[in-house]
Amino acid sequence: MQQIIFFFIRNKNFLLFAVLFTISVALTIQTHNYHNDKYISSANFITGGVYTFRNNIADYLNLGKENEQLLQENLMLRKKLDQLIEVANVEKLDSTVLPNKYEYFTARVINNNYSKTKNQLTLDKGENDSIRIDLGVISSKGIVGIISDVSENYATVQSILNTKSRINAKLKKSSHFGSLIWNTEDPNVVQLVDIPRLAPLAKGDTIITGGRSTIFPEGILIGTVKDFHLDNDDNYYYVNIDLFNDMTSLEHVYLIENNEALEILELEKGVEDVEQ
Repeated sequence: MQQIIFFFIRNKNFLLFAVLFTISVALTIQTHNYHNDKYISSANFITGGVYTFRNNIADYLNLGKENEQLLQENLMLRKKLDQLIEVANVEKLDSTVLPNKYEYFTARVINNNYSKTKNQLTLDKGENDSIRIDLGVISSKGIVGIISDVSENYATVQSILNTKSRINAKLKKSSHFGSLIWNTEDPNVVQLVDIPRLAPLAKGDTIITGGRSTIFPEGILIGTVKDFHLDNDDNYYYVNIDLFNDMTSLEHVYLIENNEALEILELEKGVEDVEQ
């Protein structure tokens, strides 16, 4: 307490000046419109800067939430697009209600291998989220892989960068079909084989999923033709494909479920059993 008293005694002249200066400024602002306006303007500028800084911080912290919202919006748009495509492909409907053939789910990649020969990804969704094996996995840019194993809360994906991967694909412009594989040399380049030599093939042609499976719908983007040559028998092309996806940088993905897959597989199995 004594130190506080000594402080006031030592600085009495300065403190008196500060008090008188504050009073004079207050009286000037109150009695002169020009100074009053300048004060308010300055205060608003400072306050606005503080609010802007605060909002920038809040926006940064909310990026995860906004990304999730965008994923859900994209999911809804993709479902609507599929409905429109199905309606366009059906000439005559027996009902006003058209069932959706495909369902979509969102997931986040929590682990991603791309430097091995049998690469996999791990997702943050599992059985508790209605995820099962053999669901197709894509991103906003194109194909990623197929669900290979599922636990209660997680799922692993057989990446297209996997020597076991073999996916039906085709040339977009001519519908010539082949199989998508990977030769392990480059994570940005996959290969399309079994394309007949009569196919009109050119550098830059777009490659998409063929739709001849119960996993991926037709038309999912894969990449573009980088280069090609005939195989040893000179009957089929061996095509290198530049992927649309950057397989080394994946964060958010979509999972595709074919609601008619089990019915198709059971029917095909029944035919195989009869033939045997």
